[in-house]
Amino acid sequence: MILRSILDGLIRRFLVIGSLSVRYPDGHTSFHQGPQPGPGIAFHVSDWRAVRRMAVNPALAFGEGYMDGAITPVGCGIYDALDLLLANIAAGGRQPVMAAHALLGAAVKRWAQFNPMRRAARNAAHHYDLNGRLYALLLDNDRQYSCAYFHTGAESLEEAQAAKKRHIAAKLCLQPGLHVLDIGCGWGGLALYLAREHGVRVTGITLSQEQLAAARARAQEAGLADRVRFELLDYRALRGRYDRIVSVGMFEHVGVSHYRHFFQALCRSLAPDGVALVHSIGRSHGPAVTNPWLAKYIFPGGYSPALSEVMPAVEKSGLLATDIEVLRLHYADTLRHWRRRLSARHHAIAALYDERFCRMFEFYLSGAELAFRHKGHIVWQMQLARRVDAVPLTRDYITEAERPVARVPQPV
Repeated sequence: MILRSILDGLIRRFLVIGSLSVRYPDGHTSFHQGPQPGPGIAFHVSDWRAVRRMAVNPALAFGEGYMDGAITPVGCGIYDALDLLLANIAAGGRQPVMAAHALLGAAVKRWAQFNPMRRAARNAAHHYDLNGRLYALLLDNDRQYSCAYFHTGAESLEEAQAAKKRHIAAKLCLQPGLHVLDIGCGWGGLALYLAREHGVRVTGITLSQEQLAAARARAQEAGLADRVRFELLDYRALRGRYDRIVSVGMFEHVGVSHYRHFFQALCRSLAPDGVALVHSIGRSHGPAVTNPWLAKYIFPGGYSPALSEVMPAVEKSGLLATDIEVLRLHYADTLRHWRRRLSARHHAIAALYDERFCRMFEFYLSGAELAFRHKGHIVWQMQLARRVDAVPLTRDYITEAERPVARVPQPV
């Protein structure tokens, strides 16, 4: 069978660690052993169309086959299967088809991430306007949909997300009465935290109708609507000046073609003595391309940049990078919590959508976690200012501000 021979040849070129067996639709099983020892995994492929697609574009077709039920791990779950596959990529496992698609992806990278205002709004709606019940089932009680901050790794998800908010607040050098802009405010949790715990006013902006409605309702319920307001607004349409600016988990949606505009907007909107913080997923091995399955099904127009792609735009914007912190495995642990909640609440999530959706999200969360464990994905936090003396000389103030203190009195 020609298709079987083609896929077997691609697997032989790819496999460096462990073993992999494939049972094809006709019942034939092919076994492959890499030159380095490692665990073994097995798949059943029940549809020849899935075999053909795997031979043409494995990075896209493998996830699609799993979603559709045409590719099924045997004797393990999708997390364990992806663990071995991504470990092989990290170990240098390659084959010509994957290399060709990587070159094509690099050639069209700027077009794929071209996100003018209307397209950015559509991309945001694709992921963030899903049923709000889904995120309530997956996330912590505050619906923080970004990397948590683990001091030991043993914290609960709620504890680690609370630590993330404290860590960000410490870097913003907050004082009661300041006006904070939150770009990509999500469901409003960070904005409400900053207002409640630090006595600041906050304006949050989002492109998601679902997030906007939920954030406004939460502000009303918390009695903070007089100091926290949320707007449906693109960062390019910002007007006015703010004492502090924060953006958490939004920069991945900006696109490399728009980095200059993003940081110019930050500089234009930040007070002369202000402080900004941008928190984003990134990559430590240099520029690359977004996985095609992730771009098609989860984050259209999204990209996690290397710092080398970001810094030129910062340097030309009029802003100064006053602090850069790299968080390595924090997001892997965050995704592990979300993945386990997905498994524990599978039936409730399937009732909202269907089994195919559950498989899609399982594939997404598993692959994302393993990208941080095997492929050099990181989270970086970049503190920015317009003046060189806007923040203290050493980082001691961050640790000091994170210590538990009595609640700050609210301004009159």
